[in-house]
Amino acid sequence: LEVLLDIPLADTGLKLVSLECGCYQGQETEPQLLNLQVFTSEKGWMCICHSIAPINPGEVTYSVFFLHKGYSKTYTVALERMDPLQVKDLLFLNLDYYVAVFLPGHFLHLVNAQFPDLMSGDFFLTGEDAKINGLHESTIVSPLKSAVLDLSTGSLFTLEINKQALLQFLWKSKLDGERLATLHCLLLHVGSTAELETEIIKWISENVSTCFTFDPIQEFIIASLYWRMCPEVSNLDKLLPYTSLVDWKELIPEVTCTTHFMSLPVLKVQNCKGFWEKLISSLECVKFAESHLRFNSKMLGREWEKLRLHKRTEGKRITTYMTTVLEYAEKVFSNFSPWSTEERLVPLFQDEDYEQQLLTGLMVAQLKDHLTRHLQCVGKRRIEEIAVDYVSKLLDLTYRIMENIWKKYNLDSWVFSLGRRSTSNEILVFHFMCRMLHAASGMCLPLPPGKPQTAELNISFTLSSLLWRFPLL
Repeated sequence: LEVLLDIPLADTGLKLVSLECGCYQGQETEPQLLNLQVFTSEKGWMCICHSIAPINPGEVTYSVFFLHKGYSKTYTVALERMDPLQVKDLLFLNLDYYVAVFLPGHFLHLVNAQFPDLMSGDFFLTGEDAKINGLHESTIVSPLKSAVLDLSTGSLFTLEINKQALLQFLWKSKLDGERLATLHCLLLHVGSTAELETEIIKWISENVSTCFTFDPIQEFIIASLYWRMCPEVSNLDKLLPYTSLVDWKELIPEVTCTTHFMSLPVLKVQNCKGFWEKLISSLECVKFAESHLRFNSKMLGREWEKLRLHKRTEGKRITTYMTTVLEYAEKVFSNFSPWSTEERLVPLFQDEDYEQQLLTGLMVAQLKDHLTRHLQCVGKRRIEEIAVDYVSKLLDLTYRIMENIWKKYNLDSWVFSLGRRSTSNEILVFHFMCRMLHAASGMCLPLPPGKPQTAELNISFTLSSLLWRFPLL
């Protein structure tokens, strides 16, 4: 399909020139070497990447124009030792989720093209981490998406991000920016699977207290939900959150970044499919303030405070809306997978925890209303199923975190007791459960219920009750 796409070059700093022989006649200076690439992805993004000869020695400057977002970012990297001729070796690669900027022997910058708003999704690697296995330090070109041609050997390589290498990088990283970028890559690009989630939970259990600029529990839950839910309905990826962060102020060492806004391209075509349909959808989201399209905890938090205020002032009087909310909670609990098995390792909230029922049902109601406003081509019943499924999966993920922690420290359902002294493992689990409570309350997320059986009441708990067990910690 050929379509007419108008790109406002005035906003990019680029200009069209004639390729006739005399196009540079009358100019005193030689034309600068221009390295320019145009990349697209089936996910609906389009980028123009370019670099020119540096003005200052020891610096490399390149720009990425995110046409699907309406802005560009210009990066300047300061290098200690660099031959000016090496700039011509700067290579742009399309990795479908990332635009990779590779300068052999110096750095590998993975620019998150899918979610470029926050630099928290970018990797900037140097040294051994910046090497692409199998490539010589020689001139290479990228003739195809996720592929490079090594001109010195004539070999064509397919590029992919290695999951095990990412996990190793996650464990050795000390900077919050690198950790967050790795989590996003694993969960949103490589893809969230049960095996991968278990590995990440292990890392979270060891490092939850050493992340100071983001909450790894929140990021794990939100990103995993995004990966699981978005394939269900077209454009759902524009409405669900992919991160718990609102902004990111951490800088990449030795890299400066400036953002410039630009006019959106105009796509003169109707009723198209595939890439063009997704590109149009991305452009429409930008026009209607993309940040307001995504469901967020602030929406839920405001309604939750209203509902709690009503509960305090009106007592036990049940409104029609509260009845509907509790019915949604029952639908979520009926989908809760740990209830389908007889053996449960983790003692959970009881079904009688009325506030958790209300919060669970309220999240379904608010998400359903949000999706109904923006998914007008999807039926009401289907939207309700999506909302119930989202909250059910949220509770499942929370339970999986707790279950893995219980297994790691060899605890059982009877461990938290007021009648005996606690062990070191119990104290560690208690601290982690407090972090779970903090993560959930910070985003107004419900916590999983226990199976409503009277015989189990003596071994179940709520997180708030644990504070009675260890009052001085």
